[in-house]
Amino acid sequence: MRMINLSPGILLIADPFLKDPNFARTVILLCEHQPKGSLGFVINKLFDQQLHHLVPEVMISNIPVYFGGPVQMDTIHFVHQQPELIDGGVEIIPGVYWGGHFEQVVAALNKGLLEPGQIKFFIGYAGWTDGQLEGEIQEKSWIISHSDTTLVFEQQEQLIWQQSLRNLGSNFAMMANFPIDPSLN
Repeated sequence: MRMINLSPGILLIADPFLKDPNFARTVILLCEHQPKGSLGFVINKLFDQQLHHLVPEVMISNIPVYFGGPVQMDTIHFVHQQPELIDGGVEIIPGVYWGGHFEQVVAALNKGLLEPGQIKFFIGYAGWTDGQLEGEIQEKSWIISHSDTTLVFEQQEQLIWQQSLRNLGSNFAMMANFPIDPSLN
């Protein structure tokens, strides 16, 4: 297997047998990886409320919010593809930006300037302390992959985990069909 360095823009694909209910069958977009720790967002687990429920200033309904992770569930984060509309974002892979000025996001949404496929919102985030993520990778909790912009902004979140594995080639593609609980087979 090829070695991929941990860095912003890497995808962390949950091992098929990862039991943690927060991360079972998830894909995480890593946005920050530093000696003090790492931060990312689960890109394929819908939250039970939409953005206009959480941010009353948003006048558009039907904008999904994803469960970014179990840390600071009182915060909203986003990744987007529109740096010309949203200042202050950090480019984590070519064409994908993390964060920026939230007031500009709300204004752009309300004016119809942002399409759902150009921005993704998260409540909370996934975080690791120094060395914790590396330890989980050594324990085989995560499969590491390069990011794919199409996957990051995929609207059918139920497809992301399986497609992430298939993108890694035939050795991983069959893992995409593993049952959640093999003892039930």
